[in-house]
Amino acid sequence: MKKCFLLFLFICLSCNDFGSLKLISNLSKNLEEVSGTEIVEKSKLIWMLNDGGNKSKIYGVSKKGKIIRDISIKAKNNDWEDLTSDENGNLYIGDFGNNYSKRKNLAILKIKHKDLSSSKKVHVEKIKFYYPNQSKFPPKKKKLYFDSEAFFYYKNAFYIFTKSRVKDKFGKTSLYKVPAKKGNHEAEFISEFDNGKTMDSWVTSADISKDGSKVALLTPASVLIFTNYKSDNFLSGDVKKIALKQISQKEGVAFKNKNTLLITDEKAHGVGGNFYELSIN
Repeated sequence: MKKCFLLFLFICLSCNDFGSLKLISNLSKNLEEVSGTEIVEKSKLIWMLNDGGNKSKIYGVSKKGKIIRDISIKAKNNDWEDLTSDENGNLYIGDFGNNYSKRKNLAILKIKHKDLSSSKKVHVEKIKFYYPNQSKFPPKKKKLYFDSEAFFYYKNAFYIFTKSRVKDKFGKTSLYKVPAKKGNHEAEFISEFDNGKTMDSWVTSADISKDGSKVALLTPASVLIFTNYKSDNFLSGDVKKIALKQISQKEGVAFKNKNTLLITDEKAHGVGGNFYELSIN
């Protein structure tokens, strides 16, 4: 009977445990405030960055989380919040952190693919944008909807997911579209989604699977997986919420493959500063 119980326990532990983050590694102190994580075409490294208040650098890390390269970016880290990349291996920094919704210099910074392997210091191309429904900087407290920590690239455009700073509406996110080309663009509003009232429900990172069939939105407490959406309205269709078994300041998500995510969290209050893997299927 004891042998049967042990066999049953082994089988249970061997099965996918959705919501359980598999620890890959602790990250270097240089990435304690990691805010974006991205897998890039034609690069063997996983790229990460820290948010505002840190050095203007990006870091290429191994699959085990060890820093292999660091590159200085010739642009101010106003409030870098997420990373994405295109089919040619160009990397983009989302410089759109906007805690008080008062910034007028929102931008996406383009790093050419060749600079990821050949340079220590690089110039970037700025793609500027603004929200069409914001007229005051800052707006009233009940309209603090113009912060963002999440975006991805898809078919020559960027899709930005806002982060609400409004009390009891922290889980509200709006989806905007910005052309992936140099200029000062008016962001196109597409739709919105309500994920809840608390700060644990606000959106802190986003990614889309390589085949375009799944979108992942990260929060401190969960991952939202969207499928069967209509065109590029990624907040439509079906949504699956995976509650994570530990709450931390999670701010980076990337698809490793269609059924697996890579997740990073900041080190805060003695918790986090780690690199994880999560099965979503």
